[in-house]
Amino acid sequence: MSTTQTDISKKTITAARRLSRAAGKLDFSPYAPWVYNPLDYAWKAHEQYLSRFARPSCRVLLLGMNPGPWGMAQTGVPFGEVTAVTEWLRIDAPIKKPVSEHPKRPIEGLRCQRSEVSGRRLWGLFSERYPSPDDFFGEHFVANYCPLVFMEESARNITPDKLPTGIRQSLETVCDDHLATLIQLLTPEWVIGVGAFAEACARRATERVSAIEFQVGRILHPSPASPAANRDWAGTATRQLVQLGVWRD
Repeated sequence: MSTTQTDISKKTITAARRLSRAAGKLDFSPYAPWVYNPLDYAWKAHEQYLSRFARPSCRVLLLGMNPGPWGMAQTGVPFGEVTAVTEWLRIDAPIKKPVSEHPKRPIEGLRCQRSEVSGRRLWGLFSERYPSPDDFFGEHFVANYCPLVFMEESARNITPDKLPTGIRQSLETVCDDHLATLIQLLTPEWVIGVGAFAEACARRATERVSAIEFQVGRILHPSPASPAANRDWAGTATRQLVQLGVWRD
């Protein structure tokens, strides 16, 4: 690992700690009575991810919305489908428990038997196109805009865009600051929103990081809740990236 990569890794780790603390201070009750912060209880895994894969050679930053209950919530890795995290990314770190755990959403860490479809599709595409994680992360990095998981009392997932305006604005202030820092550290040529919400966050960042020129694009979110994503998501996402000029056919 070069000195430059070590420096980038350390700075992204410092920025993630800052994001975790700032987001953890926000009060989301009564809109989201249950909130998980994987950057707290799954910190060791997230730190390992940043240490290995945050690189100054990043050309494409792919940006998701927030952790899914069976993905990053379990593993600490963006779109962190367990098999992809353990077998392709080779992340192996202890996952603790949230301070307050919903009985219907237990954190089982890398032993979780549920597979997050979004993460399986996303990392599946990358692992098929690139022979190894080093090949992929030589030019790419994957991050989430918001680090928190929000749930109703019933354990139903709440996405950040569904939060009331006032509390969402407080959250966006924290997350916008972190995204701007991440872009300044990685200096990507492209920031690709995985879905419309993430794209909008990336476009806001263009106003905050004026010293760095980068283009913003979007690919279809791989969520199974999207009918379009259930029809060859990998093929659609690949075509979108090729059409943007991010990937070559």
